[in-house]
Amino acid sequence: MRIKEGFVLRDVCGDQVIMGEGLDVINFGRLLCLNTTAAWLWQRADEMGDFSIEALSEKLCEHYDVDAATAQHDVADIVGEWKKAGIIED
Repeated sequence: MRIKEGFVLRDVCGDQVIMGEGLDVINFGRLLCLNTTAAWLWQRADEMGDFSIEALSEKLCEHYDVDAATAQHDVADIVGEWKKAGIIED
């Protein structure tokens, strides 16, 4: 998977939000507010380019005190939300 071109994470008045920039995302028309952990995961996915749930789960376990099963579940949930929003692609 990878983040679709034109979607970026920005700090807006202290909130971490994903927004679309550029003509390719002109119809997105909304902001997605992320909690601290989801924003951290977005940054890792952006750094990786191509990413998987497994790779992000490993990063989450390395950075936070969380077990592998919980990390896998939580990452799958957030990636599922990103897919529904149309901001990542396979």
